[in-house]
Amino acid sequence: MRTAELIDRLAQSNAPARGATPTLARAVAVGALVSAALMLSFLGIRPDYAEAVKTWSYWLKFAYPLALALVALRTAARLARPGTRANAGWELLPPAIVIAAALAQWTATPAAARLPLLMGHSSALCPWRILTLSLPLLIATFWAMRRLAPTKPALAGTFAGLFAGSMAAWIYSFACDETSAVFLAVWYTAGIALAALLGAVAGRWALRW
Repeated sequence: MRTAELIDRLAQSNAPARGATPTLARAVAVGALVSAALMLSFLGIRPDYAEAVKTWSYWLKFAYPLALALVALRTAARLARPGTRANAGWELLPPAIVIAAALAQWTATPAAARLPLLMGHSSALCPWRILTLSLPLLIATFWAMRRLAPTKPALAGTFAGLFAGSMAAWIYSFACDETSAVFLAVWYTAGIALAALLGAVAGRWALRW
């Protein structure tokens, strides 16, 4: 059977649609548990967590990567099925909200105090920690997607990486004590973007079948 014929048959069948959600869900759960275990082992929960949850900045940092992870996973699940389109777009909404909040905070802050908003005390580490925590999630998501036969490996890998990076950023937020929306918009987004880039590059060969 030729590859084109196989793709047509898979696209016409509803088996991939039924299998995509539970297969990805199991992979996501395993990857998230491993990433969370790594975070707890090497970083731990921030010591002022009980006080942090009373602030708006904490909930912005909590909601941003989680919302992005959910919409990216939805798109990744679509791309895991043969012959489907990404139908992406909602992925732009969470970053847009965070960027708007960051710009508002930046403009309301005196010029002399803006640099600490941007750099915090962990800007050199934040993106790389997110990228590291994303690796178990990316591997697990790739494993699931390979079983579902994506036909656009680079694009599928990009959204798998976007999901893995966003979920890793959400897990990391429990350890991170940075409070600036500017920091969140720049360095969290940088870590997520690195994971998406890694997913795009790795997906070209890891998701090919």
